Amino acid sequence: MSVTGDLDSLESSPASPHQSSGLSERTLTSEELEKLRNDRVLVSDFKQQKLEMDAQKNWDLFYKRNTTNFFKDRHWTTREFEELKNCRESQGQKLVLLEAGCGVGNCIFPLLEEDLSIFIYACDFSPRAVEFVKQNALYCTKRCLAFQCDLTKDDLQATIQVETVDVATLIFVLSAIHPDKMQKALEQIYKVLRPGGIVLFRDYGLYDHAMLRFKSGNKLGESFYVRQDGTRSFFFSREYLAGLFQQAGFETLVNEYVLRETVNKKEGLCVPRVFLQSKFLKSVPSLSPA
Repeated sequence: MSVTGDLDSLESSPASPHQSSGLSERTLTSEELEKLRNDRVLVSDFKQQKLEMDAQKNWDLFYKRNTTNFFKDRHWTTREFEELKNCRESQGQKLVLLEAGCGVGNCIFPLLEEDLSIFIYACDFSPRAVEFVKQNALYCTKRCLAFQCDLTKDDLQATIQVETVDVATLIFVLSAIHPDKMQKALEQIYKVLRPGGIVLFRDYGLYDHAMLRFKSGNKLGESFYVRQDGTRSFFFSREYLAGLFQQAGFETLVNEYVLRETVNKKEGLCVPRVFLQSKFLKSVPSLSPA
């Protein structure tokens, strides 16, 4: 279990009586500011290179330890993202969804249960996670195709045709990718999205409590940390995230911090959580005059 493990396991439940959204970062206490200022020691280049080489192995071990029990099913996605409710029945079409970084299916199976008019491509970095998806009783190849894919180097188009996906989700996924390789992942998703298609994003925001809990010696770079189990996490600012998507060709529709409090009963704490919830559009090309 990582130092942030208990908090990470609660990432998928945004409904809270103490929640707000907005464009401003969370205000840090003087103690938190001091902690961040003093945390300047970075993990050595040698160890960072090894973490990158072992990234797939470390996530596979994560799923070996936790199987399907770590994250809760994400029944909240259709409430937070109305685009997932659009089953397109009036057009006689299915909504085609790409769940990038599907894990063990905590997002896709609630969607398959709720919407009979949807087809989901589900890919993950971890072969073990993909096998857990395929072993689920709800998995049906007529409605879902799960496959292993490293978005930073594998060709997504080997499985999904260009411009055939209506909606792609990136839910607590991009933060696990090395910042130098995030751009490549977004460019791959851009290619398979149809013009007018949307990416729905939710991930860890800057100054989330999980970020502030990392001890000295876990820092890989600016807003980038490694957990005890070797998995890594990046904490996004609005500006950084918007820049990544814009460079990949997307337009920003929504890009907000979600500020909430999470009760950690195990430790008797009520801690501030910060997420980014965003929507990015692949524009429809304008017609040039004849």
